[in-house]
Amino acid sequence: MTGPDAACHELLLRLAGRLPDELLWRMRDWLADGGREVLGATVPRELLRHRVGLTDDERGLLEAAVGSTHPLLDAVLPASAPHEPPAAFRPGDRTVDTPALAVLAVVRSHPGCVELRQCWRGSQRVVLVLGAERPWELAGTLQRLLRAHGDRTPCVEVLPPHGEPPAYHQAAIIGSAPLWRSAALVGA
Repeated sequence: MTGPDAACHELLLRLAGRLPDELLWRMRDWLADGGREVLGATVPRELLRHRVGLTDDERGLLEAAVGSTHPLLDAVLPASAPHEPPAAFRPGDRTVDTPALAVLAVVRSHPGCVELRQCWRGSQRVVLVLGAERPWELAGTLQRLLRAHGDRTPCVEVLPPHGEPPAYHQAAIIGSAPLWRSAALVGA
C-alpha cells in the first residue's frame, strides 16, 4: 500500500480490537469521506487516551497517515508487539439477513473483492472483505449501509487478499462463515 489514505486504512485495520468500535467506525467513515485532517488531529490523541502503544511498523503507518511532524507523535506509546485483546468470534446461525444481502450486493460489484465473510463478536456483527480497490472507500460505504439497517457501531474489516492478517482478524476469519467468493477463487 502506498499513500496516506492507504497507510491510514492499514493502521485502522491494525487497531481493530484495540480501540473501541464506536471510535473506529467513525475514524473509518472520516477516512472514506476524505477527512484525513480530522484523523490527523484525532488518531494520535485517541491512541494516548486509550493507552494504545504502536510497533515501529504501526508508527510508520501513523507518520505516513498524519505526517511525521505531528506534535503528538513523540507522546504515542511504543510497543514491541501489538497487544491483541482476546476476542471470541462465532459464525452465528448462518442466516443471510437483509443487511448481509445489501453488503453482498455492494461487495460483488466492487473492483478487486475476492471474498466476503461474516461473524459475530457477542451481539456485534463483523463483516470481513478480502481484497478491494480503495479499501477505505468500500469500508465507509459498507459501514453506512449497515448503519442504515440499524447497526449503531458497524464493524467492517476490508483486508488485503494476501499476507498475514493481524491476530484479531485471523480469529475473526476462523470464526466466520463465508457469504461469497469470487468466481476466480471458486475454481482455484
